[in-house]
Amino acid sequence: MPCSMPFGDMVNESALEKEQFVVECLTEEHSSHFYPMLTTAKEILKDAREKHYAVPGFNCVADVMIRGILDRAERLHSPVFLMLYTAEVDDKTWWYYPTLVRAVADRYPIPIVMHLDHAVELDPIRAALDNGFTSVMYDGSSLPFDQNVEMTRKTVELAQPYGASVEAELGLVGGFGLEAKNCVSNVLTQPEEVVTFIERTGVDSLAVSIGTAHGTYQQLPKLDIPLLKELNAASTVPLVLHGGSGTPEDQIRAAVENGICKLNVYTDSRVAMWKRFKKIAAETQRSEPIPHDYISQLQEALGDVVEENAILAGSVGRAK
Repeated sequence: MPCSMPFGDMVNESALEKEQFVVECLTEEHSSHFYPMLTTAKEILKDAREKHYAVPGFNCVADVMIRGILDRAERLHSPVFLMLYTAEVDDKTWWYYPTLVRAVADRYPIPIVMHLDHAVELDPIRAALDNGFTSVMYDGSSLPFDQNVEMTRKTVELAQPYGASVEAELGLVGGFGLEAKNCVSNVLTQPEEVVTFIERTGVDSLAVSIGTAHGTYQQLPKLDIPLLKELNAASTVPLVLHGGSGTPEDQIRAAVENGICKLNVYTDSRVAMWKRFKKIAAETQRSEPIPHDYISQLQEALGDVVEENAILAGSVGRAK
């Protein structure tokens, strides 16, 4: 089963066939790049856009999740984004999270981007840059166009001295965020705004709204692939898809084939870990279980999500 086959064709194959696919990919030269330690989104997404695959990004909040993601990404030789969602940040996070990621990054011979996700103010952007994040996202999607441009441009100016990449959002990816009590409706990205937005902001990547949503879907989405084709033709920077969790696999494949270079995943990770947690609790007999035994199972469940999405995005073997 050659790695050159369309990666999307693997989605419905057996676990053994998927394992063979991964092995094939790891023995085939996909890229001459080698990225010790941390890198920027701009660097790895350039390669993704040129070679028509996407880099998966996973939100994570603690060392348990960081290791679960990185161990599986290393096994797959896949580049990866470790993403910190601003809604989950407290005061100690600003030194704990980046210190941990920087301490372990050089142990993994894969491209790793430490990314701040969905900042709606500049203070978290400054804190992330000061603490070594290599990529930040300013989310001005709920703002009027000109104000989104202004705030994104300020973010780019803040990031430039650090050499960090900047992601922005144009249009609005709705759904249920971590703190949302009501479902927010999507506002699709308009192709005619893309060129102006990129030129006026200098942003490095752009999250677009084509029909996905954050959180758990109330009904399955139908991505607007013709719109995505227009957006990709208009854009001079790589495009990002938020709300990857729960989106039908054929639609993800079509999105990657038509310009998506970064695939964000969080809800699937949370669901997988919670299901495994409940299974562990139901099956554990000891009143004082050994932490490593159940933590490793949670990491395995998270790793399976990483693998599924890396295969879907076509990023397996791309870290060479």
